[in-house]
Amino acid sequence: MQYRQLGNSGLILSQLTIGAMLFGEGNYYGLQYTINQDTADTLIAKAMDMGINSFDTAHGYNNGVSEVMLGKALGANRHEALITSKVFFRSNQTPFRGGLSAKNLIESTEESLRRLGTDYLDMLLLHNDDHFTPADEILRGLENVIQRGLVRYTGVSNFSAWKTATLAQRQKDLHYAPFVASQMHYSLLNREVEQDFIPMSKYHGLGMMVWSPLSSGFLTGKYTRENPQPTDGRLNTFDLGLFDREKGYDVVEIVQSIARKHSSTATAVSIAWLLTRPAVSSIIVGISKLSQLDDNLAGLSLTLDSEDLERLDTATALPMRYPHSFAHIKDPFVSVAQRF
Repeated sequence: MQYRQLGNSGLILSQLTIGAMLFGEGNYYGLQYTINQDTADTLIAKAMDMGINSFDTAHGYNNGVSEVMLGKALGANRHEALITSKVFFRSNQTPFRGGLSAKNLIESTEESLRRLGTDYLDMLLLHNDDHFTPADEILRGLENVIQRGLVRYTGVSNFSAWKTATLAQRQKDLHYAPFVASQMHYSLLNREVEQDFIPMSKYHGLGMMVWSPLSSGFLTGKYTRENPQPTDGRLNTFDLGLFDREKGYDVVEIVQSIARKHSSTATAVSIAWLLTRPAVSSIIVGISKLSQLDDNLAGLSLTLDSEDLERLDTATALPMRYPHSFAHIKDPFVSVAQRF
């Protein structure tokens, strides 16, 4: 296992993070929960044996069941692990138990600690933007849990670049502890974070933890034009619409071609490509069965050559949109002189 620095912090975490979103059993908003406690215990133990030290959950995953199960699975090994949880989505129907008000943020964090059976979180992320609560109130809530020792580091998830930058600047203005992380969707099928979010992240020192690196399993190759709804496909019942499927089929063909060249798998190629991206600190892998852990781990040892990277980058490149298309026009003298 290799490790990376998380943003502009001293925190070192494994290149893979185990996501506990599917911990539990049953159906929740179309998402199939498939991991019972025994399986979770086995998965976490195996991951730690392989050197994985980072684990991700959220207040709203399966009404808090995910946090309970992750806490039990870590057990006495809790202090050998980095736990990330998130707050925004509600875990019950109490009106104020949702969003990022100072009240909900503080009390939800306290509830997460009780469910996880720990006295602190290594990382607390804002799970989604709250267009209702003032920015300074959100930050006041975060600073409260940090100053009380309940949380070590903070960051955002699924935020726009402008809102993240606004919050980060207000933290500086108020002399609050700064964000060090983001958790964003990033894959060969969706590179939108490259346009604004990643440049902003570099400026403010945020490391990225990537969720859904396989685009909900689409990049494994299980979805085809001939069989767009395979029997065990998560996208059949839980599709966030994050990529163009028609283009996706063409990209998967390239990924599979590269996989054959290396006697590897489409999963490993997709993971290996993400690890070449400089903004990525760790990749969150949501496991629904133990065999998938080995498939994801294979991506850590796969080295893609320059031809592979060119094929993948060309096939998935973002169209340049305004104002980037205008800003791309550079002064010829400055372009030649520039060194930094």
